[in-house]
Amino acid sequence: MKKADVEEFYRRLAAANPEPQTELAYINPYTLLVAVVLSAQATDVGVNKATGPLFAQVRDPKAMVALGEARLRGFIKTIGLFNTKAKNVIALSEALLRDHGGAVPADRDALEKLPGVGRKTANVVLNVAFGAETIAVDTHIFRVSNRTGLAPGKDVRAVEDKLEKVTPKAYRRHAHHWLILHGRYVCKARTPECWRCPVEDLCAFKAKTPAPGSAKPSRALQL
Repeated sequence: MKKADVEEFYRRLAAANPEPQTELAYINPYTLLVAVVLSAQATDVGVNKATGPLFAQVRDPKAMVALGEARLRGFIKTIGLFNTKAKNVIALSEALLRDHGGAVPADRDALEKLPGVGRKTANVVLNVAFGAETIAVDTHIFRVSNRTGLAPGKDVRAVEDKLEKVTPKAYRRHAHHWLILHGRYVCKARTPECWRCPVEDLCAFKAKTPAPGSAKPSRALQL
């Protein structure tokens, strides 16, 4: 995608949603960290259903350690991989108390040393909790970046590096959420809703999906 098209791509997404927000429910940086760890291979909706009752009781690592792994499993048993995630949440809570005075560090390397925290999770926490201009590449962002031609890459790190390079400075703060929400609700995996896409004419995807019930191809197919 040409530089001017990249600028216009983000401009349109920003115009449609000037202040995008995470769809994970959280109270503070700690509960955000826990929610993001729990969200691996799970939906935000499913995580929120579990963390609503959990965060009503537990809002800091000390309270989480006091809750214990067995009781935590009871709160998150509806989430995939809940046994492993419960172990990691307790372990990362203990590490925060031991190494960081109970606070979530605003540092990628420190975050990635916590149990259950990888680069993607660290990037989400840095972006949402601390305002860092990081882009956490999940399945939605990976798909959007490759399908549209915005930042094609063979793996998530290649896409992240490309997005860091091509995303204009003015859009880096919210790029993560614009792309993830676009992939979640418009540029869907099986049937992208091209007929209502604000960046359809900038997109490299050739097999544009026509509007339901329409015998005509979408506008982009006619270009």
